[in-house]
Formats: sequence, C-alpha cells, structure tokens
Amino acid sequence: MPYFDAASSAPLHPVARQALLAALDEGWADPARLYREGRRARLLLDAARETAAEAVGCRPDELVFTPSGTRALHDGIAGALAGRRRTGRHLVVSAVEHSAVLHAADAHEAAGGTVARVAVDRAGRVAPGTFAAALRDAPGPVALACLQSANHEVGTVQPVAEVAEECREAGVPLLVDAAQSLAWGPVDAPWSLLTGSAHKWGGPAGVGLLAVRKGVRFAAFGPADERESGRAPGFENLPAIVAAAASLRAVRQEAAADAERLRALVDRIRARVPELVPDVEIVGDPERRLPHLVTFSCLYVDGEAVLHELDRAGFSVSSGSSCTSSTLTPSHVLRAMGVLSEGNIRVSLPLGTADQDVERFLAVLPGVVAGVRERLGAPAAAPAAGGAGPMEAPEAAADEFVVDSLGKRCPIPVIELAKVIDDVPVGGVVVVLSDDDAARLDIPAWCAMRGHDYLGETAAERGTAYRVRRV
Repeated sequence: MPYFDAASSAPLHPVARQALLAALDEGWADPARLYREGRRARLLLDAARETAAEAVGCRPDELVFTPSGTRALHDGIAGALAGRRRTGRHLVVSAVEHSAVLHAADAHEAAGGTVARVAVDRAGRVAPGTFAAALRDAPGPVALACLQSANHEVGTVQPVAEVAEECREAGVPLLVDAAQSLAWGPVDAPWSLLTGSAHKWGGPAGVGLLAVRKGVRFAAFGPADERESGRAPGFENLPAIVAAAASLRAVRQEAAADAERLRALVDRIRARVPELVPDVEIVGDPERRLPHLVTFSCLYVDGEAVLHELDRAGFSVSSGSSCTSSTLTPSHVLRAMGVLSEGNIRVSLPLGTADQDVERFLAVLPGVVAGVRERLGAPAAAPAAGGAGPMEAPEAAADEFVVDSLGKRCPIPVIELAKVIDDVPVGGVVVVLSDDDAARLDIPAWCAMRGHDYLGETAAERGTAYRVRRV
C-alpha cells in the first residue's frame, strides 16, 4: 500500500529502529549522573549530538535536542527575541512559514511586539530583496527574521542564502526552519538559528533539534533548567535522540543516491496529471523545489472526498484544501500564494518509492477525480484559456446574474458559477454570493484558468459577493 505523505511524517528508517532498540538497553540511565550507567548514557548522548551537528553543519555545543520540531521553533523564536529585547521587538517572517512560526508571531504580537509578514509569489517563493525591504522599512529595530528552507506544502525551496546575506548586512539574526530539507542536505547559508524535526527524515517522533550559532544573543524562555544548555528543559528521551541522529546520517547517505530518481518520478507526475485530469493546476516552483514533493489542485472537487477515495484505492496522500479542514478555511500557504485551493492534493514520496507505484497512482487518479466530480454535479471539462486570447467585452454595462451559494462549502460555489457562465451573454456579469472563505481564492483562480474576468469582491448582507464577467 503506497504511502505518499513523507512530508508529514516519513516512515521509520530501519537504522532508526535498530538504534532505538539498542539505546533502550544501553541508554536508559540519567546522562547527568557520574556512575557507570550514567556515563554510558552520556557517551550515547554526546555521540548523537556530534552526529546531528555534523549533518546540520554546526558545532556540537551549538545544538540541543527538543521534544519536537514545533517546540524547537517556539523556543528558538522566543529565545532569540528575549536575547535581543533591548535591540528591538520587531519580527519578520514569510507568509508561508510553518504554522508553528506564525503562531509564535501571533503570540509575540499579542504581547506588544510587532510583526511583518513577507509576501510570496504564486510559486510560494519570497522574491529577492523583499526581506531586505521588510528589514529596512520596519517600524523599529528588528530582533529576528524567520525563513523556512523549503515549504512543507508545495515543496518550493526558498532563497535562504540571499536572505541570510540581507539579514547579515542589517545585523539581524536569521532563524531557518529546515524540517523539510535536512534529509536532503545541510542548509548552505550563514544562518543564525536552525530547527529540524526527526520524524520528517525517518527518525522517531518526539525529537526536534535547535541549533544556535555562537555569538547569537539568546535567552532561554521560561524557568531555568540545567539540561541541554538550559534551552530544552526536562529529561532527555535518549533512545529516541540516538535513533534520530543515526537515521539522519543514514537517510542523508541514501538521499544523495535517490534524489535524482525521485525527482524524475515527481517530474512524471507534474507532467502527466494535467494530461490525465482536466482542470488541474500544478502549484509550487517547477524547478527550485524539493525532489520528492508535488502539489496540485483540481477544480470542482471536494478534497476530503478525493483523499478518501485514494485511501480506498491504497494511496496515502494529504491536502491543504479547506474541504479537509475542521476550520473550513484554506491552507495559509495556498492563500498566501493566491492559487486554487479546492481539490488540493500533496504527493510526497518516501525514499525507495517504486516506479510502478507512481504509475498505478497515475492510473487511479483520473477515475477518482471524475467520480467525485460526477457525484457533485460538476460541469464537463472546458478547454483551458489561450490561443487567440480572450474577446474584448463590450463597454456598456451588462446585466448581473446572481448565484446564491450561501451556506455551501467548496467546491460548490465554483461549480454553480461554472454551470451558469455559458448561459450569460459575453460581457455579462455573474455575482456569486458565498460565505465560504475558500471562495476568495478559488473564484479568482477559476477565472484565470477559464479566461474570464474577475472583477473583485464586495461585502454583502450575508457573506461576500464575488463578481465575474464572462469573456
């Protein structure tokens, strides 16, 4: 049964399993004690720290282990902000950071700090110079900047080296969330702080890492603790730490050999899905991306239904669609990118994925999407916009046709819009009333895919009115 959600959590690597079992026998004692069992545990902890530090590209005394990657991010941000409190209270982050970073930013704002959220393009990438502008235009001295090495939802690799140089020139430390990229190699940039999460690379869950370069002002958040340099309180989960370090080294060796093969499989998915499934948008940067991850969105599809049908067919994938969320709001990453969110599917291949599994996925997907569309009453596929270009709409005001989709969730508002658009004369305007947050992304994205004019949105008595002119 193919597992295609390695970006959420990679399968436990065999080396991690072996190291975990061995450390359960040898590393159960307190590594802070001086007796024999404690010394043995301390040797295991020190060896794991050296292994992890070598993979990260830092000194062993710059790295500590945390209970999770989320905790590493929260403690790293809080510690850096506290260490530079006298310098300033302004924080700069990208709009597509992991939710742990954005939640930490919200907490900092609630406590009286200020935050700048740097926008990204439709590929999910920050443009060169945007961080420099955010640092330059800040309302006060900047304490910290945060940028992920690669996006966890769409795989886009960020220009960390360029941003790190901009931060260095401004005298601002940069925290890099490297959770998605550490399996593929170290972050080749002059970062100040870096975080990772073991379950992303095939280690056990419950182990994160936080690296803080020497010279970076850092004040541990919360009550002082003597363990992990005071930066990660509590008794170390030594067996899991040993397994995490051992698996990172093993995965890194395998990734060097498997990266190109996985990239070729992802290229195949990127090329063939739009050929096999009508009305699909591939999202994320086509070139500067992680080798194992591809994300696409399908018009007129309930994302949760697609995930369930793929699961029944034996494929485990994930989604950023609001249809699969209890909050019924689209992914903050897709929202920041301004791309289609409905029917969103993320495929992230683990090391060792077989070619035949990818081929079987490509064979199953068209029928799954077609079946879901049929159940939802979606319109037949239309040709993509292009060719001679859209016709020019008449200047005279056109009648407006209202589609009431209040109370209906994605993808129904877009389906109802698509059903009526052909009955509207060229130049006519359709007003879609919707109280679904996903419509704010999906209606403009549908217009771009179908070649119609999106005229914007206005507040309605209930929900929002989205205006579309037929071209």
